[in-house]
Amino acid sequence: MLLARACMCLGFLAGSLLGTGANAQDSEDVKSIPPYLDSDMQSRWFDFGGDTIVRTDKYVRLTSDQGSREGWLFSRVPLTATNWEIEVEFKIHGSGNLYGDGMAMWLTKQRGQQGPVFGSADKFEGLGIFFDTYKNNRPGVVFPYVMAMMGDGQTSYDKSTDGKGQELAGCSARGLRNANIPTKARLTYFQEKFLKLELQYKSESDWVECFSVNGIKIPPVAYLGFSAETGELSDNHDIISVSTKNLYSPSGKGSSGAADVRAGRNNPQKLKPSRGKKGKSNGGGWGWFFLKFVLFGLVLTGGYVGFTMYRAQQNRSRF
Repeated sequence: MLLARACMCLGFLAGSLLGTGANAQDSEDVKSIPPYLDSDMQSRWFDFGGDTIVRTDKYVRLTSDQGSREGWLFSRVPLTATNWEIEVEFKIHGSGNLYGDGMAMWLTKQRGQQGPVFGSADKFEGLGIFFDTYKNNRPGVVFPYVMAMMGDGQTSYDKSTDGKGQELAGCSARGLRNANIPTKARLTYFQEKFLKLELQYKSESDWVECFSVNGIKIPPVAYLGFSAETGELSDNHDIISVSTKNLYSPSGKGSSGAADVRAGRNNPQKLKPSRGKKGKSNGGGWGWFFLKFVLFGLVLTGGYVGFTMYRAQQNRSRF
């Protein structure tokens, strides 16, 4: 009986430890930045441009609810993780019944280039995810529409067809604009395996899968960014918070490189770019070394318990 209990405990502990292999872990490189700006009204970690403004400890506003506005922010440090998860809280809102145009999330080789694609440069190399709130020419498609495009550095985004010919995957997201709950997007990537986008806009903690595609290769060194634009129609496009996590596969292979930003609460100010610092990389090797060490100790303990019970039984049988 004692041996059986010992084996059960060993199995439980081993299973618990092995189950952590695919967990997401916050990187040591993640920077939490309230207040969002330094004392000289600059940011060490992100560049800003165009019509972007900030309210410290509250939000970064890429565009205000005014016509012909463009704004962007891009990380100064590239995201070098192999497998990662990015979660962003954002808000698209305004007072009008007619509105546009939308915002974008970027993971590209280039950064901080203002242009015609939701406020950022065309012919980009990497991934663009577009939260399009104004329909130009997509019959039968409900807007807002969220779509992904893999740019090769040469192909242009066709705004006249809302990117239909360049679409990798996408989904309709009616209710994303002026939602009553915090709207969020969660992007998960395993290198050359799959890319998945989930959205929260219907109710809190209710994540809706927008798309999942296989065999995607994002540049190994990519800058995380966001941009937005308005035309004749307008909206507020706000970034509330952004965080990234490293994902570790069951084999224990993971990677690092992340950035975290929280915007904050004060008077609106125009933002000025500033120099950033590079973070440290972090791996998962020590965790697996510790796991093997613990399992080895558990096996030795089990063997000792079994041998002790065997000797005790032999001694009783002699008498």
